[in-house]
Amino acid sequence: MKFLDHLEEWLVTFLMGAATLIIFVAVVHRYMAGIAIPGLQDWLLSISMSWAQELTIIMFVWMCKFGAAYGVRTGIHVGVDVLINRLDDKMRRKFIIFGLCAGVVFTGIVGALASGFVWENGAHHAWFKVLGLSLEGIPEGPTTPDLEWPTWMVYSAVPLGTGLMCFRFIQVMISFIKTGELPHHDHGHVDGLEEEVAK
Repeated sequence: MKFLDHLEEWLVTFLMGAATLIIFVAVVHRYMAGIAIPGLQDWLLSISMSWAQELTIIMFVWMCKFGAAYGVRTGIHVGVDVLINRLDDKMRRKFIIFGLCAGVVFTGIVGALASGFVWENGAHHAWFKVLGLSLEGIPEGPTTPDLEWPTWMVYSAVPLGTGLMCFRFIQVMISFIKTGELPHHDHGHVDGLEEEVAK
């Protein structure tokens, strides 16, 4: 599971950093292209950055879906548990398990519906093509306006991220049943700091 944990963290970090960099470059490009510097202005106007907004939106959607799964795993999701924490231990345990089960069911349903949507939106065409199956009567599916990427690839964030979130709810529920502990995010903790201090 450590590999999946690290992959999740690195994916969210990469998407956040790359999207921020692309937005920065696009804003600088737009600003500098408006300044009348001979040669430079013509060169900047010849560079099209129209794809930047679409790409960053896609990256932030992917980041949010996988970030939500990370939030379930680490316990940083917003929750209103004032009443539940006032209950006795037996009732509190039942309500927490019910809430985690509801999370599993909800994310499972959303993931299944999203998988069907992605499949019908062109993923089946792509997979049939890869497998060498007949493509007769199977539409290729739409593409994004600026990047012209197949939309099924972009929308895959929903079933993949929600499926991972469902898995994280199951993971947290099993851990809670075994230990009685929920993941709790410590805002003062910095990963890797203990190793550096120990050296």
